[in-house]
Parts: sequence; structure tokens; C-alpha cells
Amino acid sequence: MTEHSLTQFMTIMVVHLLAVASPGPDFAVVVKQSITHGRTTALWTSLGVGTGILLHVLYSLLGIGVIVSQSLLAFTVMKFLGAAYLILIGWKALRTKPAGAVASVKSQAARPSAGRAYWMGFLTNGFNPKATLFFLSLFTVVIAADTPLMVQAAYGMYMAFATALWFCLISFLFSSDRVRRQFSRIGHWFERMMGAALLGLGLKLLATAPK
Repeated sequence: MTEHSLTQFMTIMVVHLLAVASPGPDFAVVVKQSITHGRTTALWTSLGVGTGILLHVLYSLLGIGVIVSQSLLAFTVMKFLGAAYLILIGWKALRTKPAGAVASVKSQAARPSAGRAYWMGFLTNGFNPKATLFFLSLFTVVIAADTPLMVQAAYGMYMAFATALWFCLISFLFSSDRVRRQFSRIGHWFERMMGAALLGLGLKLLATAPK
């Protein structure tokens, strides 16, 4: 790796770390899965979030991100899809009943399948237009135009791996028996709180005008 590539990679690491550590839809969904359904479900959701990063990387490499950023219609459609998904899962969580919430923490049968948990993470990240703008900025401002395509793809693979790893760590932290026991008696309130957060994020996204 050349000195230029190393400097570029270090910049990407710092920028990506700041972005992934900022609380948002991904964080809210993973924490919700950890508390409500346990570690396994949360880990599958985390892998889905990490894989969702590859979607953004792919269209950034193909140049589709530029089209989305320049097309009001494309951006609006993507924004409404992402907002609708967040509002849907937020509304469902907001309607959680006390008995159901406690049961969801204790009952294995109530847990979503691995595939469903994975797709929840993937769709949450993949439908986030802010992630689109982040990766578009990254691939047009931080990453030089003359950077080889394979090197850019390697950067994308790193960010997908680092994102999945970060949220796996979040999953381990919030799915510990001690944390889950503390939340077991107020599980429905936690579900509603996270639902309100997701609902708020979705409504905020709807109100965000493209720039």
C-alpha cells in the first residue's frame, strides 16, 4: 500500500467510525432486537446492517449514487421508501402490549427467524438515504478519482466488515442477561420508546428536503 493510499484509508477509517457510531436507525433497531429477542437475533440483524453497506458501496462504484443525488424523483422515492419502513416498524413497536413484551423477552418461539432478522437490518440500512449521501460524498470527496476500482472495492469491504463488527459488539452489550433482566419488567415501555424513536426518525426523514 502506497503512502497516499494509506493516508486515504486512515481518513476513511476515521470518517466511517464517526458515522457508524452516531445513533440512528441502525443503532435503534439493533438495540431493540438485542433487548427484545436476544443475542442471536441481534447478531443476524447486525450482519444485515453490515451487508446493507455493500449495497451503498456497489451503486457508488457504479456511479448510480450520482444519478440519485442529481434526480429529485429518484431521491424522493428512496426517501419515502426508507421513511415508510421506519414508520412501519416504529408503529408496530409503539403498539406493544405489556404481556406481549415480557413474553417476547422470555419466549424463544416469539423470536423472528434468522432470515427475517437479517433482512430487517439490511432494509433498515439499505433504505436510508442519508447513507446514500454519505457514501456518495465519501466516494467523490475523500476517495480520489484515480484510485483503482479494486482498491475502492476493498475500502467498501472494510466498511461493511467494520459496520457489522460494531453492531455485533452492540448486540453483545445489550443482550447480556443482566441488561435483559433489568428491562424484562419494563419491556413494553422500552419497545414503545424505541418505536417512538424509529417513528420520529421516519417522520424526520420525510421532512428532510434533498440538497
